Amino acid sequence: MSIAQTQDALVDKSGNTVSLQTPIKLHIGGREKRDGWYILDSLDSAAVDFVAECSDLSLFPDGSCKAVYCSHVLEHLSHNGELIKTLRGIRRVLQPSGKLMISVPDLDVLCRFFIRPDLDFKQRSFVMWMMFGGQIDPYDFHKTGLNFEILMQNLAAAGFYGASKVKSFGLFTDSSEKTFLGEPISLNVVATA
Repeated sequence: MSIAQTQDALVDKSGNTVSLQTPIKLHIGGREKRDGWYILDSLDSAAVDFVAECSDLSLFPDGSCKAVYCSHVLEHLSHNGELIKTLRGIRRVLQPSGKLMISVPDLDVLCRFFIRPDLDFKQRSFVMWMMFGGQIDPYDFHKTGLNFEILMQNLAAAGFYGASKVKSFGLFTDSSEKTFLGEPISLNVVATA
């Protein structure tokens, strides 16, 4: 299945034309349909509009997105070049002053949980799963760990600015809202292109 591309429009996996006259909102790795959002994912499903790798956004023209949202996606990218390449690709497809909303497992929080002496084996194993991925398919492996400092360095290197933490995005029911033992496990950040 091929996806046609012009500066003004894309054709999604179902053959529908997606106008780029007005920049779109792109949800990378999404599972939940929401009006006004287009979903890109490596694995096809009924909710997905574009089947592609987030590390290759070449089907999207420069500045074709006004917002990009990715929840629990970036940790699946290698810290040996793949993460920064992807962030630069996202920066390219965002219009000037476009927003990138990121949620990742907060490695600082997960490390604190992992060394807590009061956790039993099952709880500690669940923390390990959150650190390294569920490993249920070839894409469900975590290749990097991110905390605020590491994420900020990568965002700055990719050309983003004004990054700040937020408690919640309030957009989708996803892992950005996940808690463990009453504590949020995600680092939620908004950055500007």
